Amino acid sequence: MASKHTTTLLILGASGDLTSRLLLPGIATLLRAEPDRRVQVVGADLRELSEDDWHDRVRTALQLDGVIGTAAKAVLGSTRYVAADATDQGALRTLLESIACDRLVIYFALPPHVTESVCATLERVSVPDGTILAVEKPFGGSREAAVRLNELVTRIVPEERIFRIDHFLGLHTVLNLIGMRFANRLLEPVWDRDSIAKIEILYDETVTLEGRAGYYDRNGALRDMIQSHLLQIMALLAIEPIASVSARDLRDAISQVLRASSIIDPIEHSRRARYTAGSVEGRDVPDYTAEDGVDPELRTETLAEVQVDIATARWAGVPFILRSGKSLEGIRKRAIVHWKAPAHVPNGFAGQDTPDRLVIDFKPDGFELHITTNGKGDPFTLEQTVLRGELGGGELLPYGEVLASILDGDPRLAVRGDAAEECWRIVEPVLAAWNRDDVPMDEYRAGSRGPRDWQSS
Repeated sequence: MASKHTTTLLILGASGDLTSRLLLPGIATLLRAEPDRRVQVVGADLRELSEDDWHDRVRTALQLDGVIGTAAKAVLGSTRYVAADATDQGALRTLLESIACDRLVIYFALPPHVTESVCATLERVSVPDGTILAVEKPFGGSREAAVRLNELVTRIVPEERIFRIDHFLGLHTVLNLIGMRFANRLLEPVWDRDSIAKIEILYDETVTLEGRAGYYDRNGALRDMIQSHLLQIMALLAIEPIASVSARDLRDAISQVLRASSIIDPIEHSRRARYTAGSVEGRDVPDYTAEDGVDPELRTETLAEVQVDIATARWAGVPFILRSGKSLEGIRKRAIVHWKAPAHVPNGFAGQDTPDRLVIDFKPDGFELHITTNGKGDPFTLEQTVLRGELGGGELLPYGEVLASILDGDPRLAVRGDAAEECWRIVEPVLAAWNRDDVPMDEYRAGSRGPRDWQSS
C-alpha cells in the first residue's frame, strides 16, 4: 500500500554487488507496480564514487526491459552517494543529519561483523523517531553473535521496526504455502507423521561464486542458505494451525517449530561437498579452490545437506532433509513431500511401488502432485500420474516484495529475533563437527547433480 509520505532508504554498503544486482532492481519493480510510492535513495560506503559513477549504477539497475519508469526516474533524480565510514561516530552523525525525510529506513548491506560495529556506533549517535533497521542475512555469525546483535539493535529501535531480511520467502510464497497446508480438505488431514515419510527442501543453483568469494568463502552453503532460508521454509511447512496470517500468529508458529528442531547426530545427519572443475550451462568452471579470492585452507563447502528432526507430536520420526549447493546441473528450488505407501494394495495389481509425493516449486511458484493410478493400457498395472498447477505470484522481484513490506511496516516477511537465534542453534553442532573434520569433504564435478553417492529426488 503506497504511502503519501516520502521514505528515505539509506543503504550502508551501497557500492557492493547487493545494491546494484538486487536492491535497486527490486525498487524498480515495486515502483512500476505502485508508482505512487515516494522513495528517496541515499547510498553510503567507504569507497569513493563520483556523482556520475553512482548515477550510472543507479540508472542501470533501475532499468526494466531497458526502460526506467516515471517513478523510478524520480528516484534517479534525487539519489545521492556519500563516501563515509559508518563505524565512525562523527561521520555517521553527519550522514544522518544530512537526511531530511518523513521516514528513514537504514538498510545494512554489510557483512555481519561490520553490521554489528555500525549498530554499536548507531546506538551512541541515536536515530530519528520511527526509523526502521533492515539487516541482511546472515544475522550474526553464530548464535552468540546473534544474541549479542539482537540485544544491540533492540536498544536502538523496538523489535517491530527491525527487519531481518529473508528475500527467499516473498509474501506470495508464504501465503501459497499456508494456503496449501490449511485451505483444502485434500492435504490438511494428512499433513503429519501418520501419512508423511519425509520432506525434502532443495535449493540447487547453477551459479558459481560470481565474484562473491569475499563473502561466500567465509560462509559456505550451510551458513549462506540452510541456516537462514531453508530452515524458514521448513518451519512454514511444519507449523501448527494458526488463527490468522497476521505477523504475530505467523511468527509465533514459526518460532515454535524452530525451538523444537535439532540435528540429532551432526556426523551421521550432515554431508558436505565442494565442486571441482567442470562445465555449467556451457560455461567452463574452475575448481572451487582455484576461484579468485578463495582460501583453500578454509575448507568451505559449496554443497551442504542436513537432516533436521522436529520433536513434536505431529512430526516425531519424520526427517526433514535440507540441501543447497552451487555449480550444479540444474536449478531446483522446491520442497518435496513424500507420502508413506498405502497400508495395503489389493492383490492383482502390479507395476508401481513409488510412493506418492507433492512437489512445491518456488519462483515461479507451482506444484506437482504425483499420485498412483491405473495404467493407460493394462488397468491391472499401476503407474504415476502427475497433476500440475500454478500458484499465485506477484509482479515484484523478491527484493521488491521485501522492500514493500519494509516500507509498509509489515514484519510478516522479516525473521524475528528469537527465530534468528534458533536457526544458529540448530546448525552450530554441524559447524563444530565440520571444523573438527568429523564429516568428510566430498567432491562433485561442476555441472553434475552432486557427488555420485548422494541420493536425492
